[in-house]
Order: sequence, then structure tokens, then C-alpha cells
Amino acid sequence: MIIGAITGIKEMKSKLNITNLLNELGVLLGLISMGVLFSIFSKHFFTVNNLLTIALQTSIIAILAMGVTYVIITSGIDLSVGSILAVSGVVTGKALLAGLPIWLSILLGIGMGGLCGLINGVIISNFKIAPFIVTLGMMSIARGAANVITGAMPVSGLPQQFAFVGGGRIGIVPVPVIIMFTLAAILGYVLKRTSFGRYIYCLGSNEEAALLSGVNVKKTKIGVYVISGLMAGLAGVIMTSRLVSAQSAAGLGYELDAIAAAIIGGCSPLGGAGKIRETIIGAFIIGTMRNGLNLLSINAFWQQIAIGAIIIIAVYIDTVRRRKES
Repeated sequence: MIIGAITGIKEMKSKLNITNLLNELGVLLGLISMGVLFSIFSKHFFTVNNLLTIALQTSIIAILAMGVTYVIITSGIDLSVGSILAVSGVVTGKALLAGLPIWLSILLGIGMGGLCGLINGVIISNFKIAPFIVTLGMMSIARGAANVITGAMPVSGLPQQFAFVGGGRIGIVPVPVIIMFTLAAILGYVLKRTSFGRYIYCLGSNEEAALLSGVNVKKTKIGVYVISGLMAGLAGVIMTSRLVSAQSAAGLGYELDAIAAAIIGGCSPLGGAGKIRETIIGAFIIGTMRNGLNLLSINAFWQQIAIGAIIIIAVYIDTVRRRKES
């Protein structure tokens, strides 16, 4: 009986591994198929310059999506990342105009994002208010703060040296793309190889069980929202650098793209599932779709419809998968 049970467990693990592999390959094959399709219809798509453009355009959404991935795995949601991006960029721009060093201005911008994330996490974990409501409120607060700080006017006249962060290149590769993949490696390692990462998955799978297992649920929740805020702050710094201008309207709608990238990449809205590398692929699916449809002169409104449809399909696939596993 014992041998039979062990064999059964091994078979179950094998099936789960095969399922996970198919899920990962499915997202990657979707990206490759999309690239092949656009290459057929547009001769300008599969060029080095255009591929680097896609990577550059995708980098900000991918950075936001990595932070959102941590949150979604805990079965939470963060609707405030687009607004945090804006207020972080504004803080960075104002600091630069005040004559502070570039490195300190960047830290202040990222720190502003972390502070907003900390506020989200503390309220959610201590006051037991739904993440949807808290981050919706923060979305309005952060956007309002960005407008108050700037008077709804662009912050321009930033030093040209600052432009390297968002517009510079190392070789032919844009700096934001290097930052994106570096963060993906770090956050992927934390999620997969550290106890904090295991706590995140445990919390998303069953919060009560995580609490009984000795997981510090409050600290873990606060931690994931701080990470999401920090990623949004960094994205705000990169966008401000790229435009050499800080704008209170920056990042409008980006929270939806970040959530879409995570869900398309395999994050379950119910929590307990998700990987950074798949989120990156999800972000590239959105970036590739937008770039390809632009090359084909497809109306931007149709692009929104297509992304919305993909989100619904991705959630449906996740629902079917969970039913089969249960």
C-alpha cells in the first residue's frame, strides 16, 4: 500500500509538472505565433529596430506587472500602480528642479512609490479592507497628489544627464530593457527560492492555513504591496527620464495593462499561482499586439477590445484548469 501511495504521488507530481510546462509553453507559443503573424502582414515588424522598440515600450508595463504579480499571487489586486507611477515621476522631477543630485532624486521617486505601497499594505492587513477598495482609493489619492504638486502642468527643464535612465542605451540595448530583465531575474529568484516567496504562494493558496502554519500574514501582505509600490515608483522614474518631463497624467490606464500582463502570463486572479517569467511574456504579448496592430494601422480602440478579450480568455482558461485540478 505504501509503495502504491508513493507511486501515485509521483504520478500526480509528474502530471502537474507536465501541466505547468504546457501552460508556460502555451503562453510562449502564443507570443511566437503573434510575432510570426505580424511578420507575414508587415515587412517592418521583424527588424532589429522594431523588436528593440517593442522591448522598450514593454519595459514600463513589465516592471509594473512584476510588482502586481506578487500582489495577485496573494489573491490581492493593486489598482493604484498607474497613479503611483505618476506621483513618483512628479516627485523625481521636482527634486531635480530643486537642484538635488540625480541619484537622490531617483531614490526619492522610488521611495515615494514604496511609501504608497506601504500605506496600501498597512491598511489592507490591519484594517481588513478589501484590496480593491484600498488601492482604488490610493489610485485617486496618488493621482490627486500628482496634480496638486504640479498644478496639473508638466514639470520640464530636467537635466539631460537624467535622460540616460529612460532613453540611454548600452550597446544597442535600451537601458530600461536591461533594468526590466535584471529585475525579472531578482524578483523571480525571490519568488522561487526564498522563504518570503513561499509565504506569498502559501498566503494566496489559503490564508487561514498560512496563518496556522506560522506565516506572518500581515508582514507578507505589507511586503508585496511595498514591492508593487517600489516597482511603480521605478517605472515612474524611467518614464520621466524617457520623456525628460514629469506629468501628472502619466500612467493613465497602466494599472489595467499591468494586471492584464500578469493574468495573460498565468497569474490566477484567485491567488496561489503565477511566475515572473510568464508575466514578462504576458507583457510582451500586449506590447507585441499593440506594435503589430499599429504597423497595420488598426484603430487603437480595437486594440483595447482585443486586450480585453484576451484577459477574459486567460481567466476562463485558469478557471477550467482549476476545475480539472480539484
